[in-house]
Amino acid sequence: MIQISSEQQVLQEGFQILLSTMEPSKFARFCAAWGSSSSDYLKTKDELFAQESVNSLYAKISDFQASKPES
Repeated sequence: MIQISSEQQVLQEGFQILLSTMEPSKFARFCAAWGSSSSDYLKTKDELFAQESVNSLYAKISDFQASKPES
């Protein structure tokens, strides 16, 4: 049987991919721009970051910055 993801699941997966591959500041700008559309940005943001804390986000940002080659 084929399972079809809901729109919310697809959006959440897309945001997870963006979050894991984009620079945090670019991801934030993307979210802000997307949030000005007709979608419910606040609900999506709450779902995406439900398991996150300031410390966990800081750690992810630090890891991301450390993994980038210096320009």
